[in-house]
Amino acid sequence: MKNTVKHLFGPVPSRRFGRSLGVDLTPFKTCTLDCVFCQLGHTTSKTCQRCEYVPLGELKKELLSWIREGGTADYISLAGSGEPTLHNGFGELIDFIHANSDIPVALLTNGTTLYSPDVRESAAKADVAKVTMSAYDQESFVRLHRPCEGVTFNKLVNGTYAFRRDFKKSLWIEVFLVEGINSDIDNVRRIAALVGSLKPDKIHLNTSVRPPSEETATAVSEERMIELASPFDMCPNVIIPKFNSISPGDELNEVDILEILRRRPCTAVQIAEAFDMHMNEVAKYISRLLYKKLIYSDDRGIGAYYSAVKSKEELVLR
Repeated sequence: MKNTVKHLFGPVPSRRFGRSLGVDLTPFKTCTLDCVFCQLGHTTSKTCQRCEYVPLGELKKELLSWIREGGTADYISLAGSGEPTLHNGFGELIDFIHANSDIPVALLTNGTTLYSPDVRESAAKADVAKVTMSAYDQESFVRLHRPCEGVTFNKLVNGTYAFRRDFKKSLWIEVFLVEGINSDIDNVRRIAALVGSLKPDKIHLNTSVRPPSEETATAVSEERMIELASPFDMCPNVIIPKFNSISPGDELNEVDILEILRRRPCTAVQIAEAFDMHMNEVAKYISRLLYKKLIYSDDRGIGAYYSAVKSKEELVLR
């Protein structure tokens, strides 16, 4: 099955979900937003259109093969490299997973489509829904997320509130803090008031611990994150990121990718094929190596090629 899998990745270790099998429901970077902090880079297809981006039959076939081969995970996560609720069959896919497996389903969404009753009905089938709410007004929403035309802060808030009224299972809210945009204590209190009224089961505070799509998306310091967690104390389960935390698996792949790029330039697709990795994972490693200035990008008119920087220095992993 390994050679035919196109839409599953992992299971990979996740701070939030343990061992999580990811399901990619859209082409790479197809999203309603183009967030300044996204670790996967700029959105290449910014859209609000819902359709069957990936054939539902392909998704079901890959999942069923994985399940029948004895695949295990703590969660099956509808996430990947775009906004999963843009796929108009994601609710049917959740039903399919529940019919064929006891593994709980987590939906990771930016919340911008929850204004739609159809989306809310489908999203409510998940066992866990993680929704992002990082802005406190329209201006901060635009600065952080650079949304698709027609996507507004009020739509996000009202849609998430409507979803919570009917969703009685586990709701997790992610708040992504960027220094100088939404990190002022008064504005954090405004975000906390919005989040608190949703009565979430968990709150994940996050910042740019991995390289963001925009260098100006500066991370909030660890000490400051601890300080900014206090307005969210209405929730008994508030989680902040682990700074400078890279797993042994991350280290291994980073070294391996650098070694192959020392030999010859490669595209992201070629790296994915060489290491049998999902594009979502490859993008993270490329982003980190670019951030460390250990590789550089060369656009040859047919897509970006990546090469190792010529240096005698050894790779120092952080």
